[in-house]
Amino acid sequence: MSLEAWVTAILLVTMLAALITGKIGADLVVVGTLFLLILTGIVEPVEAVRNFANPAVITIAFLYVVAEGLKETGAINVLTARLLGNPRTPLQAQARLVLPVAALSAVANNTPIVATFMPVISSLTKRTGLAGTRLFMPLSFAAILGGLCTLIGTSTTLVVAGQVRAHNKDINEQRDAIVLANGGTADLPAAAQERIDALPPTMQEFSMFTIAGAGAPVAVIGIAYILLFGRRLLPRRIDEGLAHNQARQYVVAMRVRSDSVIVGKTIEQAELRNLPGLFLSRIERADQTILAVGPDVQFEPNDILLFVGRLSSVVDLQKIKGLTPITDDNDKPVDYRPRMKLTEVVISNSSPLIGRTIRDAGIRTRYNAVVVAVHRQGHRQLGKIGDIVVRPGDTLLLETGKEFARRYRESDEFILVSELEGSAAPRHERAWVAMGILLVVVLTISFEILDPMVAAMCGAALMVLLRCCTGPQARASVDFQVLTVIGAAFGVGAAMEKSGLASFIAHNGIAWAAELGPVVMLAIIYFMTVAFTTCITNNAAAVLMIPIAFEAAHEANLNPLPFAVAVAIAASAEFSTPIGYQTNLMVMGPGGYKWGDYVRFGGPLTLLSGAIAIIFCTFMYGSLVP
Repeated sequence: MSLEAWVTAILLVTMLAALITGKIGADLVVVGTLFLLILTGIVEPVEAVRNFANPAVITIAFLYVVAEGLKETGAINVLTARLLGNPRTPLQAQARLVLPVAALSAVANNTPIVATFMPVISSLTKRTGLAGTRLFMPLSFAAILGGLCTLIGTSTTLVVAGQVRAHNKDINEQRDAIVLANGGTADLPAAAQERIDALPPTMQEFSMFTIAGAGAPVAVIGIAYILLFGRRLLPRRIDEGLAHNQARQYVVAMRVRSDSVIVGKTIEQAELRNLPGLFLSRIERADQTILAVGPDVQFEPNDILLFVGRLSSVVDLQKIKGLTPITDDNDKPVDYRPRMKLTEVVISNSSPLIGRTIRDAGIRTRYNAVVVAVHRQGHRQLGKIGDIVVRPGDTLLLETGKEFARRYRESDEFILVSELEGSAAPRHERAWVAMGILLVVVLTISFEILDPMVAAMCGAALMVLLRCCTGPQARASVDFQVLTVIGAAFGVGAAMEKSGLASFIAHNGIAWAAELGPVVMLAIIYFMTVAFTTCITNNAAAVLMIPIAFEAAHEANLNPLPFAVAVAIAASAEFSTPIGYQTNLMVMGPGGYKWGDYVRFGGPLTLLSGAIAIIFCTFMYGSLVP
């Protein structure tokens, strides 16, 4: 092994050790390793950074924007409200999540599916109080497992299928060249025939369900593992931000419009009993006031609902179609709401609002804002919001124009002006537009109508152009930390290949396996592919291992198809690290996971998937012997 290979190996081990500790950000560790590889001359600067423009990285970036459009229009809730419902236990939530995700991933690329469901899980955890750590990792794992069932389920299988076609094409071209060199005669000379016989045989190319022979059993058993062991092996961490917001109690009044989705539903059916830290104190109607709101009370048009609760739940109320905040007894136009921001302000001692009721303070005309909720430390305000008299230190939650925070941040009228992320209300009228865009993106990627990067770019552009989300929202939705890790990981993989470290490990690991039998050789190739996937990207690992697997099968006179399927599964079914598959990395931040969480929950699944895949690869494709 060369000096460059040794240096690369040392840096790689150091990088993995640093990532496992979790004390340094993954982006800093991987980029730092890449920087050292550049300094040592193992990779050229251009080689190191070119993969930041890799189509896979750019595709993920634009898929974040597609997911943002779904979130901002409320399309996520339309897609999943009945699907996920109101699970009361982690097991119920996991079952309702992983089964449909796995099914969708079998017929669609798993990356946009994970990107779509991530905000769904965030909303579900806030609504039910379930820990997000119990759901984000199962989301990624279910998408990976479902992708193992068809040719289009994952890009890795498409890469392997392309390698198989290229292999067959190369063999046929070599055979044709030998025949042509001998005059194209039917009776070839003995030497020419020997050269043809020495060529590797062509192999069965991948059809839509070729990989399903081994991939489907892996998916079924993998999903069973998630449901059986998810509660025991996944961490349970509650978002600290939720605990912080729990102490701040707001009062908010909402009017039920005639087109609201909750009209005719009970509080139980509308799932308004399940927003954590939120209490429906009463309902006011034209002819009565309902003080003790029971679970069977049905909502009617123009009902005024008075809630008391924490900030995160108050914000969630703004996203229910047909609920609009009110500050007085007059109906106001609500067409402006999708263009507004949610902003918290704290009233100062010099504010002109002090001593006036919210109704009489003229907040709408003075600030072009609407009071959504009021918080007063130590006092629960149960009257109408419009009747509350403003005092110094009161915290008001406002719907404001986009210039409000900049204009009044330094004003003496407020002690604090804090703009919350997201608009006050989703663009509900654009929900079906956003879902249509998602459907087009998924179909064009799945059936190779467009290149995945081009499809994702078109989807992101349509989300902005058709006003499903704004430009600033699109920019803010992109997780650049994830993209940095993926781009830098490509560079580290390039260093492994260029230094010869990857080839050295692969060839030396397989050389002795031939004497131990075909099943052992298949297992060695499988887990070697898994090992490479933990260090480099899954597609790069597949590209590296496929020619090695073909060569090993040819030299041992074995059927190469089971080896190709094994490489395709192994390059995707790596669950023990966040960098083994891009969706694992996507959920790491939102789920609040550490590296050890993947090892604890994903490590056994990786080994289990390998054992199942090797067994079915051995028996489902005829025979290892061609």
